[in-house]
This record gives sequence, structure tokens and C-alpha cells, in this order.
Amino acid sequence: MIKINSGWLDPVRRIESPNADDRPADITVDLIVLHNISLPPNEFGGEDIIHLFCNQLDPNKHPYFKTIAHLRVSSHLLIERQGNIVQFVPFHRRAWHAGESCYQGRVACNDFSIGIELEGSDHIPYSEAQYATLFEVLACLLEHYPALNAQQIVGHQHIAPDRKTDPGESFNWTRLRQRFAI
Repeated sequence: MIKINSGWLDPVRRIESPNADDRPADITVDLIVLHNISLPPNEFGGEDIIHLFCNQLDPNKHPYFKTIAHLRVSSHLLIERQGNIVQFVPFHRRAWHAGESCYQGRVACNDFSIGIELEGSDHIPYSEAQYATLFEVLACLLEHYPALNAQQIVGHQHIAPDRKTDPGESFNWTRLRQRFAI
């Protein structure tokens, strides 16, 4: 069973990303944004996602990496295909996951959201282990942060629809809604 201790999930693998900063003063965390990521695209496993979030991605390892190695991005959590969690940023800090974004008229979603990356792609179904872990994490977050509620769990596609499609058509929103009685 996971719990939150000083902004970190416990017990999970922790690798602190330099791509984070303090949230603006008086900001309440009241949104969860789901993403997907695979490096190289549509390939799973390895440490390339971790390297990207820690500014250590080797641009010569894969042709695609040359196009993204310069990015400074992060997420609070990564849920790998086997359901393992890696946390990069404590929840009280701002991770750089949403980019240019807007939710219900509020811009800069990184300021008030928690970003969760699922190792996956828009068109490949997520694993049962990922759903089990995601639902455990979401339940923990909803219990710990009173301003959060299940209706405020969205995809990157919902807050940046002109430029993002994740977590994509392969994500089972119906299953999430049923699990949290939305």
C-alpha cells in the first residue's frame, strides 16, 4: 500500500528531476493530468524516459532522440508497463509536464496539477498492471489532497487539444469513470 510522505509516494523508486520548480504562492493542487510516453516511440522498457526527465538522454542512441534531447521536461510520476512507479518530482513542487495548456479557463496547468505519465502510446492498450497501479495512486492522491476530485482527472489531450493526443484512444476512460464512480 502506498502513502504520501512529504510530497513523495512511499514506497516507490525516487529519481529527482532537475526539471521542476516551486509552484506559485497560494496555489491549490486540484487537477490530475494523465499522459503517455514511450522512448523510442512505441517501444517499452529501458531507462530512456528516466534519462529524458533527468536531462541525460543520449541524442545519438536513436534518431528520434536528436529531436527531443534538448527538452527540459518532467512529470511527477511514471507508471511503467509492469506497474512499477518512478517519482521524479514531489507533489508540492511544479513538474514540467503540461506545457502550454488550459483547463476550464485556467492557463498554465503545471501550476495546479499533478502529472502522471503512463509508459505507452496512443494506440497500444495499457497493461492491467498499469491500471491497477494508476487506480491505487489516484485513490491515494484523492484522499490526500482535499481539493482534488475524480472529475478533475483529465488527459493531456483535454488541456492542450491543439497539440497533444495523449493518453490517447487506447486509454480506457470508461474503466476509470466506473472505478471512481464519476
